[in-house]
Amino acid sequence: MKRLLIAEDETAIREFEVINLKRAGYEVIDTDSGEKALEIFERYNGDFDLAVLDIMLPGIDGLSVCKKLRESSDTIGIILLTAKSQEIDKVSGLMYGADDYITKPFSPSELVARVDALYRRVAMNLMRTENNFKEEIKFGEFILNLKNRALKKRGKVIELTQVEFQIMEYFFSNPGVVLSRTQVLKHVWGENYEGEEKIVDVNIRRLRMKIEDNPSMPQHIVTVWGMGYKWEN
Repeated sequence: MKRLLIAEDETAIREFEVINLKRAGYEVIDTDSGEKALEIFERYNGDFDLAVLDIMLPGIDGLSVCKKLRESSDTIGIILLTAKSQEIDKVSGLMYGADDYITKPFSPSELVARVDALYRRVAMNLMRTENNFKEEIKFGEFILNLKNRALKKRGKVIELTQVEFQIMEYFFSNPGVVLSRTQVLKHVWGENYEGEEKIVDVNIRRLRMKIEDNPSMPQHIVTVWGMGYKWEN
């Protein structure tokens, strides 16, 4: 069963999410606060595939819950629910480790489509691990392990989120090739993704903070102005 954690304090919206995601085949555990969400996560020993978190939760807000979940698990898929006015919170959430965000109001089809797309990425990486997929891609001081979903730089492990791993795999599979934001978006988030391209830029910024010696002057994930990004060894 695909297990999903929902944290949403507005009862009508939470019930809407629960009904539609249960119909889509998910086992849904829901709550109305950030504190309870973290308690549930611990009670289940982190055994969740996905979490859908409203940013504006009472008490511990959704951004803080996102950060704590990501610190506990680099495999869980995290989607944030935001209002149109919460632009800075969207960026903050992605920097804290969220994989995607959905802007309210949203339709049942958009909710299920975005959750399904993220679940497919989570399941694919889990399948690689369970099947002892051992292939590695090496570039200079970097080694990308496709089984463990981990990146090493000079022998030191750099933990990656689902999205970060897929972006790095895309770069490593296309060294020196300029990849547009649209190409990265479709490869990582799927052909039918309806979100904004800026999600690519935020994840690139986060990756640079992890892998570059000087993130403000990147040597590996290089911006090609007006075109996109490319990987330089």
